[in-house]
Amino acid sequence: MNKHLWNGFTNIVKKEVVPALGCTEPVSVALGAAIAMRRLADLDPLQNEARNAQLRIEVLVSPNLMKNGMGVGVPGTGMVGLPIAAAVGALAGDPDAGLEVLKSITLDDVAKAKVLLDDQRVSVGVAAVAHILYAQVTLFVNEQSVSVTIADAHTQVIEIQQNNTIIYTAEPAQSSDKTQQDTSPFTDATALDVYEFATTAPLEDIAFIEQAYQLNDALSLEGLTGKYGLQIGATFQRNIDRGLLSKDLLTDIMRRTAAASDARMDGAMKPAMSNSGSGNQGIAATMPVVVVAEHLKADRETMIRALMLSHLMAIYIKSHQNKLSALCGATTASMGAVAGMTWLLGGQFAHISAAICNMIGDITGIICDGAKTSCAMKVSSSASAAIKAAMMALDGIRVTGEEGIVDNDVDATIRNLSALANGAMTQTDVQILEIMVQK
Repeated sequence: MNKHLWNGFTNIVKKEVVPALGCTEPVSVALGAAIAMRRLADLDPLQNEARNAQLRIEVLVSPNLMKNGMGVGVPGTGMVGLPIAAAVGALAGDPDAGLEVLKSITLDDVAKAKVLLDDQRVSVGVAAVAHILYAQVTLFVNEQSVSVTIADAHTQVIEIQQNNTIIYTAEPAQSSDKTQQDTSPFTDATALDVYEFATTAPLEDIAFIEQAYQLNDALSLEGLTGKYGLQIGATFQRNIDRGLLSKDLLTDIMRRTAAASDARMDGAMKPAMSNSGSGNQGIAATMPVVVVAEHLKADRETMIRALMLSHLMAIYIKSHQNKLSALCGATTASMGAVAGMTWLLGGQFAHISAAICNMIGDITGIICDGAKTSCAMKVSSSASAAIKAAMMALDGIRVTGEEGIVDNDVDATIRNLSALANGAMTQTDVQILEIMVQK
């Protein structure tokens, strides 16, 4: 048992599993705008209203960030897209709140932000940069300007300029767009190490993961009101009420998981507990496990350990991949969920390995065509694939190493999946964005 990895596991979960209000790509732009406005206010002597009347905003983002920001709801605004995120972030964002930068905005703030858009004082373009996750937000008032650049992680500021002079610069925390793969505890870790940590570490060291249940369950309840997005979760509920669906474990997993994504993708003013920089990935790693735990009437410690297993396994799998890619992140997060569910249902590591391989043999290749309300459909599909894969594994059935990209070893299978996401699917990503911007 590699206990020397445990502190690193705890630290990376605390770093990668954090509250996020709204889709993290437009929120990253809003955060850059909020940080820039604080500095601009120090430079410019005008009062807020006079400054806002002169304000102009220019945003440059990487293609992947553009893809994930074009069609997703921005919390509290009733609108979608990067322009409104930049405008309301500049006017009312909390620069110290990280991924909850928009938590305190008001309807009046939104109205003022819409004026900026109506006056065509916000522009958004694609930057020719190597960073997969990149946002540069520049604010102009009269002769003053402040530019804030965020790259490689949604809250990681790598440069600040005032009046075209660099006043702050920092090397990105990682040398590539992977989730700190070179310095993370996963460099020498395996899926077995993740399993042993989650199931045997002292409870007091991992109990913080319980907040994932609290936040994402509240978001799920919000989504079930039927007011959000494509109403996937509410649709399941309506058809249970009509007698067309039974209220069984599978339906409940899809219903409650999709509902949380419905609310999140349509701009609900409730935070999700994210995973690897994505609220949907956090939802996908949380809600299926919660539903199974409640179905089994599991005690608090058992649920906490299952949630830690799910979230850490999801981070482990994602650590092999680019931060953003053409591969739907909800699918890989659900591979974490299948680990947690399989363990809850009595499985050991061999069953968990088989369940992950079953999922990779099933839903690999689901594309990410940007953040939007229909992401809730992919979240629910991934959740249903996870419970199917878990039940197969518990019956001793798995996709074998002779089939497709699946290997007999679970870690090798995860690497094969990631090679596909980081390799051939990069061109898929280019094609997806071309289609989206030409519509």
